[in-house]
Amino acid sequence: MGRIARFVRDDRPTIYHVMSRTALDGFPLQDVEKDRLMAIVARLCKFYFVDLLGFCLMGNHFHLVVRMHTEEAATDAEIVKRFKKQFGEDAVILPHQVQDYRRRLVNLGAFMKDIKQGFTRYFNKRRNRKGFFWGDRFKSLIVQEGASLVNLLAYVDLNPVRAGLVQKPEDYRWSGLGYLVQRGN
Repeated sequence: MGRIARFVRDDRPTIYHVMSRTALDGFPLQDVEKDRLMAIVARLCKFYFVDLLGFCLMGNHFHLVVRMHTEEAATDAEIVKRFKKQFGEDAVILPHQVQDYRRRLVNLGAFMKDIKQGFTRYFNKRRNRKGFFWGDRFKSLIVQEGASLVNLLAYVDLNPVRAGLVQKPEDYRWSGLGYLVQRGN
């Protein structure tokens, strides 16, 4: 039996709560790994047409709250600019590739694939291992703006408090609130 297709809106900017768990026992995401995962997410948020609204990186899973933009937001000039920033100023994107990148750079599945593959390559190289790192496919839910979004962001930021890692969510540097408070943004 095939996979059930994800419900994805591509007709307007859409907010998603995205979650993914590791397949490894224990808590393989230690401080160094969380820093690297955050760097990968931040870099890809600049490449893709996505806004990172909230996040929390835990020892064995992560949550992202993202707004995926539509193809209309991805002008040819902006795609070329992001392509060169991602792959280097000397990188060449051919005219027929622009439309392919337009579809890819607004696609939640492609965004998550790049995050998870990029981190798995890093982790496996660092640990001199092979194989998968992440468990099942990522999970995603569409979120309405307003109270639903505010409640979700609170839920995500309170994850380390519920896990007993910190007393206050702003003390956890791998969450949206903690990141903003500790960076002074």
